[in-house]
Amino acid sequence: MKKLMIMLIAVLVIVLALSLVSAKLTGSTTKAGAKTLTIYNWGDYIDPALIAKFEKQYGYRVVYQTFDSNEAMLTKIQQGGTSFDLVVPSDYMISKMRDEHLLLPINSKKVPNLKNIDSRFLNLSFDPANHYSVPYFWGTVGIVYNPKMLGGSKITSWNDLWNKKYRNQILLVDSAREIVGMGLNSLHYSVNDTNKKHLKQTLQKLKKLTPNIKAIVGDENKLLLPRREAAIGVLWSGDAVEIMDENPELTYVIPKEGSNVWFDNMAIPKGATNKKGAEQFINFMLDPKNAAKNAEYVGYATPNREAIRYLPKKIKNDKRFYPDKKLTDRLEVYDNFSKPVNARFNELFLEFKMNH
Repeated sequence: MKKLMIMLIAVLVIVLALSLVSAKLTGSTTKAGAKTLTIYNWGDYIDPALIAKFEKQYGYRVVYQTFDSNEAMLTKIQQGGTSFDLVVPSDYMISKMRDEHLLLPINSKKVPNLKNIDSRFLNLSFDPANHYSVPYFWGTVGIVYNPKMLGGSKITSWNDLWNKKYRNQILLVDSAREIVGMGLNSLHYSVNDTNKKHLKQTLQKLKKLTPNIKAIVGDENKLLLPRREAAIGVLWSGDAVEIMDENPELTYVIPKEGSNVWFDNMAIPKGATNKKGAEQFINFMLDPKNAAKNAEYVGYATPNREAIRYLPKKIKNDKRFYPDKKLTDRLEVYDNFSKPVNARFNELFLEFKMNH
């Protein structure tokens, strides 16, 4: 009997101990959940020191996850399951997510630093009045080239790429919107032109570029261009910064006919559990000193007008990456095409690639 009593007491002690541990874990989880901010961003697209600074300043624990394409991010948001408080989609994807009711409106009163954003980069077609997004970084599509490899020649126009002396010297980024857009621009059409006749003309012109194309690549251009494996590359300005850091012989130009201007934006997805924290983070990242620090780390252009003065002169005075209004007025944001139009662009690009 005594032995039985001892066993019963032992069992009760264990049950009580487990209950206390369970209660403690439940309480900790609730507390952590209330103070956790989950961010979904592109890889290596923020200065880690700023995350640490935000955590210390606001008492949050930041859970940081990354994606490698807008489409992968969209799929994750559509599927649910993981609750993200802040995401960083590109311009056309903001429009798409807004239309699919996947974004929560941002309370501008909670983001007073929004006043620091250059007015050129607000109220754009993909999010009129910025109800759902705040610009994070911006850039352009242009041409990186090595003047020494081209005998001192300068490139100023998309049409320069068709010059016969550049045979087998051009790398193109593997992206339909960018390359079809380049072709449209070279004919003085809009990057958003969907006229079938104009698209047919564009395909025929792109096919004539084939002898000059060395390869159609992805991130490989970051290796090939600095190593002088090719003299010219059509790509994004952010990639251009990295490439030029590797090889100072290279330079970057936005063609005179115009080009695409792109934006990556902070937004709050539907299903966010910490909207307050998300708006605090957006405001924190719009602080001029924080925005400048982030721009130096990432290498892309900041849309934060007040942050510019905190950047080194060699960065803020570089008109290739911080062009003036006269040039930005000639740049276009990509429209969010319907599925049939997207398919048409992709088919055209595929036919062009098969020709290559």
